[in-house]
Amino acid sequence: MTRVVKIGGRVQTDPALPQAIAAAWQASRALVVVHGGGDEASALMRAFGREPRFVDGRRVTSAADIDLLRMTLSGSANQRLVSGCVAAGVPAVGISGEDAATLAAHAADRASLGEVGIPDAADPVLLRHLLAGGFCPVVSPLARDAERGGALNVNGDDAAAAIAAGLDADELVLVSDVPGVLRDGVLVPQLDAGAVRALVADGIATGGMVAKLDAALRALARGVTAVRIGPLAAIADRTAGTMVTLEGVVA
Repeated sequence: MTRVVKIGGRVQTDPALPQAIAAAWQASRALVVVHGGGDEASALMRAFGREPRFVDGRRVTSAADIDLLRMTLSGSANQRLVSGCVAAGVPAVGISGEDAATLAAHAADRASLGEVGIPDAADPVLLRHLLAGGFCPVVSPLARDAERGGALNVNGDDAAAAIAAGLDADELVLVSDVPGVLRDGVLVPQLDAGAVRALVADGIATGGMVAKLDAALRALARGVTAVRIGPLAAIADRTAGTMVTLEGVVA
């Protein structure tokens, strides 16, 4: 069973995370971890006098920001997570979506977002080689610009969705610091595509959750069997969080 787990930036500081990944690795050696690191990236941008801006949960990124994101996402955030996983007994290997063009993307909207990409596809060759060799890939969400070369910043949820589709994954888990999708403060256990669109249209789902829901539907449309949005416990507990489907579920 192939699983892709995306770890949100704030969850990456949870001391229980390495053991949660280790347990998932022991249960299925076909595990790929994708991570964010938004708070760390924002802190570095502010240190350079650049105030972060977001549109629908996606970071507005200038060409000058790309190297800062490489430093944080593909550098410190990636290697810190790898180090924690290795200490917990996971043979983790850190890579960027740029490596071997694992992620290729096109610019979403340069006028409003700058160097932000939407993944066209994920090339799973490097990931499959690592998995076949007994290693757990830990992937940072930068992608190769398929049109101009260079790099594009990719939302971590979008990156995880593309990787899950490229691997024909059985499950994609989007781990965040919330229990799942909430309506009036109450967890919604299941959502289909129609219910997702209604939540966004009504303004109930906003910001980063909109990006997660978009990524979930994109993964399902590309053949991923199941998608869940939930807390750290959702890695081990298949009932935790919100299950997202394309159709057939009454929310």
